Amino acid sequence: MPKKYNTPKRKIVVKTRMTDEEYADFTERAKFCGISQSEFIRQAIENAVIKPIITVSLVNEKLLSAVGTLTAQLGKIGGNINQIARFLNEHGTPCNSLSSEIRAAVADLADLKFEILQTVGDAVGDVQTFKL
Repeated sequence: MPKKYNTPKRKIVVKTRMTDEEYADFTERAKFCGISQSEFIRQAIENAVIKPIITVSLVNEKLLSAVGTLTAQLGKIGGNINQIARFLNEHGTPCNSLSSEIRAAVADLADLKFEILQTVGDAVGDVQTFKL
């Protein structure tokens, strides 16, 4: 009776080129593990932790600097809003117009944050995320 394997049907073939040294290392590692070259590659892909290389160009450095500056400014503004909120919580709202102005300022900050994120997204382009 022939041996039956419970493996998924695989029909896609992946090809790559290697130097003699790379191929020797590859075959030696697969042999050492006692698995086929195909299984070695599948396990390597499944268990690999590959960190992407980020290239920073002159344009990106300027963009990163601008975003850093804006982030610092937004942080300071947020701190000021927290101080105002603490004062209002301790002493009460002096008048309704002040609380409506604060709400408007917070809404403007949220709009600014959205605009910054959208501008950065447009400058950098679409970013695709892969599970590694």
